Amino acid sequence: MFLFYQIFIISIFFHISENKWIEIFNGKNLDGWEIKIRGHKVNDNFNNTFKVKNGVLEVSYNAYDQFDDKFGHIFYTSEEFKDYHLSLEYRFFGSHLQGAPSWSVKNSGIMIHSQSPYSMLIDQEFPVSVEAQLLGGIDRSKPRNTLNMCSPGTEVFIDGMKASSHCVNSRSKTYYSDDWIKAEVIVYSDSIIHHIIDLDTVLSYSNIIIGGEYTPQNLKNKIGKNLKKGFISLQSEGHPIQFKNIKIKPL
Repeated sequence: MFLFYQIFIISIFFHISENKWIEIFNGKNLDGWEIKIRGHKVNDNFNNTFKVKNGVLEVSYNAYDQFDDKFGHIFYTSEEFKDYHLSLEYRFFGSHLQGAPSWSVKNSGIMIHSQSPYSMLIDQEFPVSVEAQLLGGIDRSKPRNTLNMCSPGTEVFIDGMKASSHCVNSRSKTYYSDDWIKAEVIVYSDSIIHHIIDLDTVLSYSNIIIGGEYTPQNLKNKIGKNLKKGFISLQSEGHPIQFKNIKIKPL
């Protein structure tokens, strides 16, 4: 029996160690990704908001005159993910778009356990998901943490208590420059999610359920249900941003 147990443990370790990173953005085109911009049908890439430029995935507003609440998301829809390690690099650049909300200056996000773009309402601003919020520093006299948690259409628990606000700050430092920053998210279904930057876990939360602010009308019947898996999407909120080295490792 002991020998069997040893073999069993070794086989599990071997299986875990064999899990490899999967590049989900090829740096050439948007194959595997789909777009949903508020007020538009799926894959209507209004004003070429999402594009590939010099090997990076870019959120651009070059063709915009006004933001006009065109909140957008680009979804990796090849499969839904449940237990995984996500890694990417991001950088803000350029100027905040005229007419975009003031809070969206150097503001974007990684949407975890996201609903599909096809299930979103035409005028829905954000997919039901949990957001690893990406923020850049603006005023050097004021800290502005990144990899915070926001909860569009979801509720989460932190240290055993339901989060009392839509967004919760991490304990990361502030990044004022527009240099590339590496962000990671480790997800174990609805059990626990870790936000990691510079190899430091800056926020953890658990027990993800559907409900709260921004729950769309067509998902009200699912309020209270655990959110165990979903798609990954990246935000367009009014400030240009680039992403690269987007990869995932199943756990």
